[in-house]
Amino acid sequence: MKKDTLRERLPPHQALAAEGRWPLVGERAPRQDDGLWCLCVGGLVERAREWSLEALRAEFGWQERVLDIHCVTRWSRLDVRFGGIALSDILAEVVPKPEARFVQFVARSAYGHHTSLPLADVLALDILVAFTHEGEALSSEHGGPIRTVVPARYFYKSLKWLERIELLAEDRLGTWEGGSGYHNEADPWKEQRYITPSLDRKLLARLLAAKDFSDQEILGLQAAKMSLVGLQAQRAKLRNADFRGADLSGACFAQANLSNAHLQGAQLLGAGFRGADVEGANFCGADLRGADLRGASLFGVSFVPEEHEASSLASARIDATTRIDEVSIAQLTPIQQAFVRSALSSL
Repeated sequence: MKKDTLRERLPPHQALAAEGRWPLVGERAPRQDDGLWCLCVGGLVERAREWSLEALRAEFGWQERVLDIHCVTRWSRLDVRFGGIALSDILAEVVPKPEARFVQFVARSAYGHHTSLPLADVLALDILVAFTHEGEALSSEHGGPIRTVVPARYFYKSLKWLERIELLAEDRLGTWEGGSGYHNEADPWKEQRYITPSLDRKLLARLLAAKDFSDQEILGLQAAKMSLVGLQAQRAKLRNADFRGADLSGACFAQANLSNAHLQGAQLLGAGFRGADVEGANFCGADLRGADLRGASLFGVSFVPEEHEASSLASARIDATTRIDEVSIAQLTPIQQAFVRSALSSL
């Protein structure tokens, strides 16, 4: 693919997932249920319907679509082929009532996972209710036997294990949107990843003074250029944190969630990230000598600017003292893999 074409097709700050890889996101399996899997469509509709999956496929026309996937944790896959049924055909059958303004999608999930979209967006985006991926039945871990695929939105708006669709007059924030601060519109071209954070400033001041975020959830932390040497942040949820230029020498982020964190130019000498979720984090220009990233989830991570990115940032500083296991390296894009392997072999 030509570089200019790639630049046009990738939303801001996205990078291609490693070839042939589809990173796993969220739950790994649907709710254990011996009942027949059906799709129920109800709420503010003229005629509620329920179909078995076999009946659903038999009643509506089959479509093959080639679509792009953009995950909020900064990885993308282009030209992915899905097969299924147009959601608009299903909605035409149930006939939304005039007062219906939102569509809620509910999964066959142990946690009741759900998400929603405005009805106008549902129709404009031409959502696919998918059964196949690249000509094969969808695997369970990727949402099979039935899921939605929503074009032009971050992938958390595409629901695994679809079981129920409900038309609503008022919106209901989804699992990620209501519980983790993900943006409810989720337009990747506008980088609508997270809502604006709302923090208790007094609590944050105490945590910063103690240099202890362990087990805390702080969305959108602003800590650029701060001195946080020895910070304890085990199991902390710090999505979208801004640590640009901060001194985090010896910090411990074991089992923490740092997805989409900004760590450009940070001092991370000897920092620990074992088992952490750092998907989509940016380490360009950071000093990672002596850091431990074994077992970390590195999908979408940047240690060096991708070819399609215009960036003045330097590459991360990695050498033989940096610990990264092969499983984690394999999650990186080819450009990132090549850089990390070369850097780890340096003296």
